[in-house]
Amino acid sequence: MQKYLAFDIETAAEIPGSGSDWRSYRPLGITCIAALPSDTENPHVLYTKTADGAPADRMSRDEVQSFVDYLGQMVVEGYTLLTWNGVGFDFDILAEESGSFDRCEKLVLNHIDMMFHIFCALGHPVALDKAAHALGVPGKKQGMSGALAPKLWAEGRYQEVIEYVAQDVSTALQVAQVCEKQGSLKWTTRKGTVGCMPLNNGWLTVHEALRIPEPDTSWMSHPMSRSDFTAWMSEA
Repeated sequence: MQKYLAFDIETAAEIPGSGSDWRSYRPLGITCIAALPSDTENPHVLYTKTADGAPADRMSRDEVQSFVDYLGQMVVEGYTLLTWNGVGFDFDILAEESGSFDRCEKLVLNHIDMMFHIFCALGHPVALDKAAHALGVPGKKQGMSGALAPKLWAEGRYQEVIEYVAQDVSTALQVAQVCEKQGSLKWTTRKGTVGCMPLNNGWLTVHEALRIPEPDTSWMSHPMSRSDFTAWMSEA
């Protein structure tokens, strides 16, 4: 199996209303980041601390830049970066919050974003929790969501958010490894059936996924486009 480094971020800004365009609320800020190398057991959660040692409202630019440095170093050490929607969200936010757009673009193209691979192949995304459920992998913490996390952090309920982001990154890594071992992705569909996508060549990097011929999405009312994910990337 590949040597992965999975990571996931949680943002600071609260976005009202389900389905709102988060981009209109930028800058979102980052409260914390979870990182999990595949050869370690427990995720490491990063956040900026105040003078008294408590978690800060948002991570500082220096802290986020240091994390981008860490990602680059781990790639040098042979790890493949791994996300779920890192193209359309995590790396976009990392680039803005760190100011390191060029470095983030280089990292994003050569990393594996499982959801983006799925989208490029099928024409629609799949939720991480839906994949985890079908694969028998522990999913998200009950009662928690990425939309709720900023509110809890602002209320000082830091541990709940830390546990949530740690669980998310663990789930993503387990999904990647199970799918790689089985040679396919499975997920629970809206109809309650199980969908399946073969992974004959394993997970593809973003650069490789962009080469997949675009699938027929004429049956969809409002199909998404790849540019919805890659608009921030000058090289896409």
